[in-house]
Amino acid sequence: MKRFSKLARNATLLLLVAAVIDQIRRPADERTWTGNVSVFPYDLRIPTKQRLMERWWNPDDNRILTPKVFGVGWDINVFQVLKRVGVVG
Repeated sequence: MKRFSKLARNATLLLLVAAVIDQIRRPADERTWTGNVSVFPYDLRIPTKQRLMERWWNPDDNRILTPKVFGVGWDINVFQVLKRVGVVG
């Protein structure tokens, strides 16, 4: 388990570095600090309350996995999980 955790941490760090390099290679006026490294979404902007709610509690988005509020990978849309198990309507 410890080995897997170290591997996951290193992979995440590698993806984060790749995301920063992706943005730095772009002209300054085209840097959005959001995008994808292969199939992994990233968002390196400062998190906002609105974006937190859009990703973690969004009844209008049917996806369970949404792009991370900050970082590389996915977050969980808790509303959709609770809806599918019948806790919320």
